[in-house]
Amino acid sequence: MKYRIETIIVTLSILLFLQGCSVKKFIPEDKLLYTGADLELQSDDPIEQKKDLKNQLQALISPDPNSKILGSRIGLYFYYKGQKENPGFINRFLSKKLGQEPVYLSDVDPFQTEKLLKNRLENRGYFYSRVNHSVNENEEDKLAHIKYTAVLPENPYILENYQMDTDSLKIYREIENTLSESHLQSGEKFNLSLLKAERERIDAALKRQGYYNFSSNFLIFEADTNQYDRKKFDLFLRLKEEVPPAGTKPYIIKDVNVYPNYVIGTDSQERDTTRFNERSYIQDKVFFKPEKLDPFILLNEGELYSPELSGKTSRRLTSLGTYKFVNIQYDEIDSIATDSVGYLTANIYLSPMNKRAIRAELQAVTKSNNFAGPHLTVTYTNRNLFKGGEILNVTAKGGYEWQLSKQNDIGNSSTVLGLETALISPRMLFPFINIRSNWFDYSIPKTKLAFGFEYLNRSQLFSLFSVTGNFGYVWKANRFITHELNPLSVNYSNLSNTTKAFDDILDENPFLKSSFDQQFIAGLTYSFTYNGMIDELETHQFYLNSNLEVAGNLLDLLSSGATPRKFLGMEFAQFSRIDADFRYHYNFAPQQTLAARLYGGIGIPYGNSEVMPFSRQFYSGGPYSVRAFQIRGLGPGSYDPEGDGVPYYDRMGNLRLEANVEYRFPVYQFLKGAVFVDAGNVWNTEDNYVELDEKPTEQQTLLLEKGVFGKDFISELGIGTGIGLRIDIQNFVIRFDLAAPLHTPWLAEGERWDFKISEPVFNFAVGYPF
Repeated sequence: MKYRIETIIVTLSILLFLQGCSVKKFIPEDKLLYTGADLELQSDDPIEQKKDLKNQLQALISPDPNSKILGSRIGLYFYYKGQKENPGFINRFLSKKLGQEPVYLSDVDPFQTEKLLKNRLENRGYFYSRVNHSVNENEEDKLAHIKYTAVLPENPYILENYQMDTDSLKIYREIENTLSESHLQSGEKFNLSLLKAERERIDAALKRQGYYNFSSNFLIFEADTNQYDRKKFDLFLRLKEEVPPAGTKPYIIKDVNVYPNYVIGTDSQERDTTRFNERSYIQDKVFFKPEKLDPFILLNEGELYSPELSGKTSRRLTSLGTYKFVNIQYDEIDSIATDSVGYLTANIYLSPMNKRAIRAELQAVTKSNNFAGPHLTVTYTNRNLFKGGEILNVTAKGGYEWQLSKQNDIGNSSTVLGLETALISPRMLFPFINIRSNWFDYSIPKTKLAFGFEYLNRSQLFSLFSVTGNFGYVWKANRFITHELNPLSVNYSNLSNTTKAFDDILDENPFLKSSFDQQFIAGLTYSFTYNGMIDELETHQFYLNSNLEVAGNLLDLLSSGATPRKFLGMEFAQFSRIDADFRYHYNFAPQQTLAARLYGGIGIPYGNSEVMPFSRQFYSGGPYSVRAFQIRGLGPGSYDPEGDGVPYYDRMGNLRLEANVEYRFPVYQFLKGAVFVDAGNVWNTEDNYVELDEKPTEQQTLLLEKGVFGKDFISELGIGTGIGLRIDIQNFVIRFDLAAPLHTPWLAEGERWDFKISEPVFNFAVGYPF
């Protein structure tokens, strides 16, 4: 009852405040506040696509009236308060941040709006439409409203025939050949925007045929209605009379000049010229070997000008990572005016980045496992290492972290040291096979060879030394799809310096102990990414990332003996792992998004492995997962480590399912808000547990029984909800989320649904969760 009374008081307070925000007393005597306009469409016949047409016309009506919140014009109210003779600091601040200048009836030009509406109707084929308006003035309330009425003729004009005029110029035949691809078909209503789109389509088609100087403005449409009694018309397309001769002939690339080490302002500098593959490479000394750069260039001497090939060449050269500017310029070569073709010189200017660079970063790192602390990273980069676009990166790192919210008495700090070397070649290297660059249309795959090691010391628990190595390829199939394939991926880890406390943890949890025993992982990885989020203006955006890893199969063929088999004296892991992350964004209003995410992953150990390696298992909970639970605070299944007696907090599984929904909205400028619901958990499958030699303890039996995925998995989902605040400055996002559990899977059935608002979980992270 107490909370209900407080809610009523707050609601009444808001209503009284809004009632007090009346602006009538501030409106000057000779002014009427403009409250907007209505639009009515009238016709004797049904209007096709009436809603779409009305929305287009409504968008032409301006200006917009002052906005209202819960029936009150709060922005206008604060503006007026700030205009007082002595407004005070608060009123000045609110007026500056929230105020809206008043829109009066005198600011509206309804006759100009009539002209705009009539013009748009004619553009849609409704010729001879009539538009008028009326003004409703309320002198008592000092308000004014406008109503526009558009009277449409019975039917719009319909296209009957569309054809090209005849002429002896070759370009007329080229245009006529493209008309089969036209969107202007018999039966279409007259629509000016379609005519403009048709001109742009023809322009693009001619550019692909080499018509370098052609422009869509050279085309003109003529309509003939004299052949028909009803509202039909024939459409004729022709070139304007003033089109210059250069615009009506195709152009051939006569010379291709490439400047691999171009510096702005050095045009007159003498350089050596090397001819390779019928292209001229001009550089004062060899900066980039011509035979290495040549596969990235698709412009050929003797071929027609092609904007598509020009764009692909620019994209390929930019993807090298060697150049900060790629500029392709075409110069016309003087020829006789009566020639049927023209000639171009293609000049490709390439401005390189600094060859060597050292970057140091001091970071305050927060991780998904609630560890935070300072990190220092130093990276040395050498671009164009072997004069073929190769990039060498050497990164050294060191850091110290501690756990912000302690979940245990031990293992609350860690020290990490590491070194990684990566060599990236901008071409596909494959032993014994020559991979031709023209096999890949959009971009040439890059080959990456990486090697590194890391030393991790977890205080009062263990030390872990890891060595990683990868050899593989990454390439873009188009602007949305990226593939990454690593035929060879190796990870070796050695657990040492374990304390008695950690040994006791492993003894009590044989599943965890077995996952640490897998020290050698070698196999193949593949990643597929479709990123539709790059089209920021799209209403519907999609994203999919899927990863596949298969480990140990080749080593299994090369080894022999009893299980567990060994390779070079080391026991190796054998498993398959796949996961998929699907995201959907519905941008239904400016800066307002409904974001959804589905995630699923499973790993299956077999052969040489009884359980998945520790580094390849899944966990749930935390700022990028189910935010109402701490990192690794869920699972496996309905298992509760505190209530069921296993103290180790790394709660892992070989199967993970999650779903998230989030509503994102603006608060003020770079400040954004969110409301979200998360659900998920991890489980083990029956393939992912150790067969004990002796009778399992009660705790081990509980871990197995409660952690296995089964038909009742939905009742074992951890579900939470919360609110978030984000500081978004040019896509750099600092995120604060506060969430509380709605459904706690380890509680007794019938008690799991409980909104624990008194036990919120605070999450701090960088970037959006999905």
